[in-house]
Amino acid sequence: MKISEHDGAITFDVRVIPRSSKSEIVGEIDGVIKIKLKAPPVDGAANEELVRLISKELELSRSSIDIVAGHASKHKRVRITGRSADEVRKVLSAKT
Repeated sequence: MKISEHDGAITFDVRVIPRSSKSEIVGEIDGVIKIKLKAPPVDGAANEELVRLISKELELSRSSIDIVAGHASKHKRVRITGRSADEVRKVLSAKT
């Protein structure tokens, strides 16, 4: 899993699959976290669901999570503040 840490923030790439039967972290492919989202990719619903799911899994507030690239794409870059790279890696690896 490719996680970079810079200026107190952690960034990593995700690939989302919208309109799935349920929202969950399902695995890692080539260093990218694969996440299924129940929400459709309409009016930012999938992005909101992605932030909600990550905040729940990492026990962070939603304001600590930003989508910094790929708002209209299945490939996104997520930035998190308030956790170390090791903590994020441990939680996300346990889900895959």
